[in-house]
Amino acid sequence: MTESAVTTTAIAVEAVLATLGLGLLWRLWLSPSARARPTPPSLATWDVSLGDFSRFLWLMLICGLAAQLGSGYVIPHLPFTTDERLSLAGTTVHAGALGGILLFRLFFAKGRAPKARTGPSPLVSGTATFLLALPVVYGVGFVWQGALQLCGFELEKQGLVDVLQNSRSLAFQGLMILAAAVVVPMTEESFFRAGIFRYTRTRLPRWASLVAPAVLFGALHANLASFAPLVTLGVIFSLSYERTGRIGTAIVAHGLFNLHTVALIFTGLGT
Repeated sequence: MTESAVTTTAIAVEAVLATLGLGLLWRLWLSPSARARPTPPSLATWDVSLGDFSRFLWLMLICGLAAQLGSGYVIPHLPFTTDERLSLAGTTVHAGALGGILLFRLFFAKGRAPKARTGPSPLVSGTATFLLALPVVYGVGFVWQGALQLCGFELEKQGLVDVLQNSRSLAFQGLMILAAAVVVPMTEESFFRAGIFRYTRTRLPRWASLVAPAVLFGALHANLASFAPLVTLGVIFSLSYERTGRIGTAIVAHGLFNLHTVALIFTGLGT
């Protein structure tokens, strides 16, 4: 398939996904029947002390840093370029943070697991969240990046985009796709949504509990061009988590969004 054919096919797929997303957004959130439908909160209150919440954050941070330090003894010996090694080292923080979550659950969260929820599985609700988020993120991104350009800001893509596009290592690409689809969503959703959002939603005004972790989420990516779209995405993930009571919903949606971004990079639309 020629490059132009790949681009045309990718644009057509994007149009279909955006159209499906608009339909779901209307049906599930914006239509009169959806707004009139009572939606009792599905997310259980997190009855955790400030001390235990601080331990949760501290364990994620310490274990993430420890994993990155440990990776310094392994990654330099891998058959990758310098940029590829640096990108891979960044993902080890997420893997270590998952270990911190496990330690917290083992030693500080016994008996505090939320009750099982009925309703669509995380795969179904996460896919729906991903689809309805797409047109919203596209719209916010169009307005945000247009405003930045009007203000004279030069838009720069994230460094990982160049690394992935220029990589000739299938092993590196496979590791980064695995991290983007599984490891990073599990870590970030556990931290921002199941951690910060869940803790603050009953302790701060609702708007603050939605915005604060979303702003941190956007800032973490250190890219001005994607800041507002990522903040919007963070709010959508929190709302879906709150509505379904399942962190798996946000994890699946996040993983699909990352895979979608990787696909755009490889087709040339994500530059």
